[in-house]
Amino acid sequence: MNTAQALPSGNALNVNAVRRDFPILERRIHDRPLVYFDNAATTQRPRQVVEAMSRFFYESNANIHRAIHTLGYESTVAYEEAHKKVARFIHAKSWREIVFVRNATEALNLVAMAWGQGTLRPGDEVVVSLMEHHSNIVPWQMVRDRLGVTLKFIPVTPEGVLDLEAARRLITPRTRLVGVVHASNVLGVINPVDEIRSMAREAGALFLLDGAQSVPHMPIDVQALDCDFFVASGHKMLGPTGIGFLYARKALLHDMPPFLTGGDMIATVTPEGSTWNELPWKYEAGTSAVAEGVGLGAAVDYLSALGMDKVYSYEKDLGDYALSRLQEIDGLLLYGHRQGNHLAVFSFNLPEAHPHDAANLLDRYGIAVRSGHHCAQPLMAFLGMDNTLRASLYLYNTREEVDRLVEAIGEIRKLFGRVG
Repeated sequence: MNTAQALPSGNALNVNAVRRDFPILERRIHDRPLVYFDNAATTQRPRQVVEAMSRFFYESNANIHRAIHTLGYESTVAYEEAHKKVARFIHAKSWREIVFVRNATEALNLVAMAWGQGTLRPGDEVVVSLMEHHSNIVPWQMVRDRLGVTLKFIPVTPEGVLDLEAARRLITPRTRLVGVVHASNVLGVINPVDEIRSMAREAGALFLLDGAQSVPHMPIDVQALDCDFFVASGHKMLGPTGIGFLYARKALLHDMPPFLTGGDMIATVTPEGSTWNELPWKYEAGTSAVAEGVGLGAAVDYLSALGMDKVYSYEKDLGDYALSRLQEIDGLLLYGHRQGNHLAVFSFNLPEAHPHDAANLLDRYGIAVRSGHHCAQPLMAFLGMDNTLRASLYLYNTREEVDRLVEAIGEIRKLFGRVG
């Protein structure tokens, strides 16, 4: 992969060089330069990722684990190497602890259905937080309803952080798993996962982290985090859609039953029964998303070349600047406590306009933001609303783009008869 353009200059991220790797940022929307602030929903892809996938299709396209011809061998090696890249990226002990899935949602369903339904009994407890994405709520509700498991929610304080005192009361000796989002896709807060993990360990419970919003923005070491499960989506970390990963401790993967069954996940099949393939293929049934796996590997290469410490530092500075500019806007409703560790994710509302109307008007200025409940309706209900605007920044965004957002908000407010 050619990473020369993406390499940082000195100790800082060279954002101008990075932006040249993303042709979509050269687009004009409604005759204005594109400002893409919807990165918590999905990020853009650098040319290196697109080229890696194209090269695979042009040169090595074949199914994996099914043929000894050259293309089959090359395809298999590329796909397995992508697992190894992800393992190194998050500091897993073994690449066999990395299971490729469609996205973080599927990874969470895998844990809930394979581990949860195979392990939990009536009266057992699963504890998640009110801050979770629906993907870490709905699967556990289904397990609760099928098995008679108790599902508990760690509340959120009025400042928009997890209530740790309440968590201590909720996590009991009957708790079998504690699962929390590493960083909120609504408020941007990075949760105190070390403290929550310690509570889980004291109760003898497993610990699950939803890293969909953290792994694109900060260094991740699953061994240091001491989590049992960690999930992420490729499309939120510069990779293609349709690919994500589950990290799980090898002993757990050995003991859990398969999630999906069929081709490639088996060792033997007879009319009387079947045995399972080695890890991680035991959990990757059917024809794999090989090109997408190659693309995810290229995305990991790209982020690794930049250095995740530099990515985090750049985004922290950019987020601090964006916060200061947004706080200058009189009457802007900005949600969440902004002290401590936060990603550059901002949920807010304009008192004059519904979030969908405001988002549509911002699009007229070439600015892409999200409006809606952000797949976090319990948290939104706690905040006392149905929808917000959300601006989520990433490594290719700039202070100038933040200024354009603030200026556009001012113009929109003028349209509604109020000077911003």
